[in-house]
Amino acid sequence: MSTTFASPRELRMAAREGRFDRPTPGLCPGHVQANMAILPRDLAVDFRTFCEKNPKPCPLLEVIEHGAEPVHLAPGADVRTDLPRYRVWRRGEFEEATDVRDVWRDDLVTFLIGCSFTFEGGLMDAGIRLRHVELGTNCTMFVTNIACASAGPFRGNMVVSMRPIPDALVETAYSITGRYPAVHGAPIHAGDPAAIGVADIMRPDFGDAVEVKAGETPVFWACGVTPQVALMNAKPDLAITHAPGHMFVSDRLDAEYEVAG
Repeated sequence: MSTTFASPRELRMAAREGRFDRPTPGLCPGHVQANMAILPRDLAVDFRTFCEKNPKPCPLLEVIEHGAEPVHLAPGADVRTDLPRYRVWRRGEFEEATDVRDVWRDDLVTFLIGCSFTFEGGLMDAGIRLRHVELGTNCTMFVTNIACASAGPFRGNMVVSMRPIPDALVETAYSITGRYPAVHGAPIHAGDPAAIGVADIMRPDFGDAVEVKAGETPVFWACGVTPQVALMNAKPDLAITHAPGHMFVSDRLDAEYEVAG
């Protein structure tokens, strides 16, 4: 059974107090969710350039230059404690944690990046069922053969999220998600997974596998886990990200990021 929360703040407090450490798809519908990457200041300019060169997978929502409070997305929140699960990276390897205050440093810069979970409400409102939400599992994600533009030490291929969409509703899914350019926008591919370098649709690189049934098309959106591939290649001494699917749930409304179709 899916966990429910009355508000994003309630979810964040549950994460902060160690009462919730699960993926966030489908939670707090109507509120923007965000990917996160935190790096030392001496790497922040290159990382910001990487995001700006690759806006489809890395759309920046907020950059926190000092401290840990995302004053635009959720005043009073704390990025060190308020995500359900983190990855702490050291030289390309990671360990997972539910609180990163013990590794926090004053020179860290936080990047909050748009997440496709934001437009899922619009898909469901249009009658498009999302299997990972119904099953209470993490979204399915793959590393593709699509190279990102590099910046300094940051390079790598685009990560995508995949959702099975009924064949008759694929065009609708393109139209709906295209109204949210700040959170990845329209899909980058639909159909044959091999065309973007995905060898086995049932073996995701991140998240959980979901079946693509007869009468459905696998549809792929650019994904904010892309920076984690870049971090694996850059191998900084320290970096912190969200664990895939365990997002920062903000106070901002999805509707604030919707543009007219």
